[in-house]
Amino acid sequence: MIRDYIKILRVSHWIKNLFVFVPLVFSKTLTDFNNLLMALGAFLSFSLASSIVYIVNDIFDMEADKNHPQKKFRPIAAGRVTKPNAFFVAVILFALLVIVSIHFSFLFLLSLGTYLVINILYSIKLKEIVILDIFIIASGFTLRVFGGALAIDVYISNWLILTTLFLSLFLAVMKRRSELNINNTQSTTRKVLEYYSNNFIDQISSITAGGVIICYALYSVSERTEIFFNSDLFIYTTIFVIFGIFRYMFLVYHKNKGEDPTREIISDIPMIVNIILYTLTIIFIAYSSQIKSLFI
Repeated sequence: MIRDYIKILRVSHWIKNLFVFVPLVFSKTLTDFNNLLMALGAFLSFSLASSIVYIVNDIFDMEADKNHPQKKFRPIAAGRVTKPNAFFVAVILFALLVIVSIHFSFLFLLSLGTYLVINILYSIKLKEIVILDIFIIASGFTLRVFGGALAIDVYISNWLILTTLFLSLFLAVMKRRSELNINNTQSTTRKVLEYYSNNFIDQISSITAGGVIICYALYSVSERTEIFFNSDLFIYTTIFVIFGIFRYMFLVYHKNKGEDPTREIISDIPMIVNIILYTLTIIFIAYSSQIKSLFI
């Protein structure tokens, strides 16, 4: 019973909230203890908010999920957690969210509130509107980055914002592509898939994948980036971004994965290695002067 209540929180999906740390890392303030605490608070806030959204979504989708090959095993759809009890858990999480986030700035609370409202509306109705559904999924990642920047009050590059936007759209499109694969072999409960086709999705995925690579490449070679980090080595991190995009497309197109982006990323060894190497490279380039000072 306790396990089922933990499942409805979808703690494993909290990995998506790591996007709030992007401004912390790229602003070279990772070693600032106060900023680190604020970023951790932002992470916890978005994690609680995302769990509320997942519970609301499962409540509204309970009947539809019963007919889905995988989602029918979710605690609410399977009847192991009742709607009233699930709603009560959501209320408790909201109370905790208020306690955790109350000390943040108004702008951060605005980004957090926008995330909650948009995603709850998505769960209720907006997920049935073609194209808009993809943008709402993508907005969640973008708002996390904005929230992370607002939490520690730092500037974030426009190129980095565009990279996040295209990456978010790419993941959302790949999710729909995977669902189309399932729809071709099994019954599905997502109505909006009626308006998508493999050809249409493939065109959008190519655009968004290209957008991610181009925007990040331009960020890595921009004059502001070179001046801010006092290095022209950022261009070499682009290879990790390109590999990550290509690898994820391989998982979706050739392995029929991608319906759950979080699960695919944390379960694919090449993807994990690529992310670790990318992160270490970024930290080395951004914090090289601080690392050198430790040995001098």
